[in-house]
Amino acid sequence: MLSANDGFEPVELNYVNLANGSKVSAQPILTKSLDVTQVSTSSDAVLVDLDKVIHPSLTGLGGAFNEQGGEAFMSLPKDKRKKLAEALFNSKTGAGLTLCRTAIGSSDFGLGSYSYSETPNDYEMKHFSIERDTTSVIPFIRSAMEENPDLKLFASPWSPPGWMKENGVMDAGKDHDRSKNILKKDPKIYAAYARYFESYAKAYAKQGITVERIIIQNETDMSPVYPGCDMFPDQMAELASEYIRPQFTQTGLETELWAGTFRGVVQEGARKEETLDFMKQKGRDAVDGMGVQYCDLKVLSQLRETYPELKLMHTEGHCHNGDNSMDQARTRFQEVINYLYAGCENYCYWNMVLNEDSKSGWNWKQNSLVRIDRNGGDIFYNSDFAPIALMSRSIRPGDQLLQVSTPEGMKAIAVNNTERLVVLVQNNNKEPVVQNIELSSGKKIHVELPANALCAVVFLRVQPYGESKPWLKIKQ
Repeated sequence: MLSANDGFEPVELNYVNLANGSKVSAQPILTKSLDVTQVSTSSDAVLVDLDKVIHPSLTGLGGAFNEQGGEAFMSLPKDKRKKLAEALFNSKTGAGLTLCRTAIGSSDFGLGSYSYSETPNDYEMKHFSIERDTTSVIPFIRSAMEENPDLKLFASPWSPPGWMKENGVMDAGKDHDRSKNILKKDPKIYAAYARYFESYAKAYAKQGITVERIIIQNETDMSPVYPGCDMFPDQMAELASEYIRPQFTQTGLETELWAGTFRGVVQEGARKEETLDFMKQKGRDAVDGMGVQYCDLKVLSQLRETYPELKLMHTEGHCHNGDNSMDQARTRFQEVINYLYAGCENYCYWNMVLNEDSKSGWNWKQNSLVRIDRNGGDIFYNSDFAPIALMSRSIRPGDQLLQVSTPEGMKAIAVNNTERLVVLVQNNNKEPVVQNIELSSGKKIHVELPANALCAVVFLRVQPYGESKPWLKIKQ
């Protein structure tokens, strides 16, 4: 049990440079000792309430594996694959990403449209196969696990196999009938789809990869030109409670089952109330939690107030347009703040790796942490990598999320565990600023934040009430 009476001593400042034109390296995190003798001209402070826990156990930051990124990753020689995996997943020398996503079949960043069940009416999944994934996605995930054996993985389909849908295809093209881009309302199809999910989890397990969570459908209110499926809350609840959960239970599969992913956005065509609508279904108890992305904060607030026991996870960060600009990177901190303080246990970036074109199989560009030139074998670390790396290294699985009060115009995150406390703040000014940080236990410090930088102020926990050596960690 953590207590506000346990002392903390500030030890270092970790930061990343977010100035326009900054070049991002494989190790963008800089460190310097703290000079707490700095004098602030302002009385405003970042106030950290050590007794006010917003979330008791976070699961950290991650990103998405995809077929395009896996193909680019495998185009590299072995030594460069090792270097890239270390930069993304090693918790000591790299970003240490912890809870990551992959697609069940093709996403819009697959190299084309495909499922694991291409034989029509294969209700028993006799021809189920993940063979295609073994050339790219699975080797990429394995390399990540070598750097971080504690890496957790969740997965969701963009579309069921085409033969399970009313329109007969996974990606219906530009001129299609949205009303037919749905899973067939047929008990045989529902049962087959449940076996499809089970077969996927077991096939990946045979490859040495545990899929911790399956989310039933990516972006339930979308009917796009790429693989997708329009799925309403009542169908999802029935599928979960009457078919998928019983199938998992019957076969002893321990993979968690989550609802979503729900967008909850306010825009034309979106069904922003789907999160609340799902929770009104009698089958809601069949799921372990709910995944959300691009979700209006008011929707999340209402969901959290109405169902405080509901577990929430964030499933996809803002894709942007492939510019990979530093202006875009500076918005990531606010995005992470929004979802963590809205009740999500994690933050999941979208594509970790793309190729030199950064284009989807359906010809649009999006951002990524890393870009690989398959022709020259070069690895480029994009602007987003810097803030994501620092936040991932600072916000670790098992951390508590603490209440923070900030001066107007400033945002902050505070997390702690049995060993340390980290306060993250961002300085968007072109000059360094001295920031006051005050803990509810009475500790006050003044920290100079570098210009144009996301900063992590690190405190180590010392013995309660003790006069022993500074920064002595408590033995638990």
